[in-house]
Amino acid sequence: MSMTHCRAHSRARSRRTFAAPRSVRGVGMVEVLVSVLVLAIGLLGVAAMQATALRNSQSALERSQGVVYTYSIFDAMRANQVAARAGTYNMPLTCAPPGGGTIVGDDQNNWIQSLQRDLGPTACGGINCNADLCTITVQWDDSRGTGGSVTQSFTSTARI
Repeated sequence: MSMTHCRAHSRARSRRTFAAPRSVRGVGMVEVLVSVLVLAIGLLGVAAMQATALRNSQSALERSQGVVYTYSIFDAMRANQVAARAGTYNMPLTCAPPGGGTIVGDDQNNWIQSLQRDLGPTACGGINCNADLCTITVQWDDSRGTGGSVTQSFTSTARI
């Protein structure tokens, strides 16, 4: 065998040993497509969890604001104790801001408007005082939160 023929034969044989078999071709592409699909499904799951967390954070914020506004009307009533103990602040659960013009009317009007500004236009409030024991009720729409209801309610009782 000549030297040239031997080198050519050696090159051909080495090419064949490094070539991938036909049955294995394309597996790399399929693996990449499957991993991209798995990654996409995972990212969609993360996005869904993020959206749920944002809705529930908003729901928690609204509950906190309801508590803050409950204490704000308690403070206004403590500043006008004689009227509060006489029952002048009493009003049934209402969504319509009462008329102002008096200290009590202005306090109630500002309170309901603040509730509706921060808890939504369907937010309502009610006040019921018996002597020095007063109960405040705040109600709003919490249907955005997970398992939330259309009428979320918070009631607080304190002595004036």
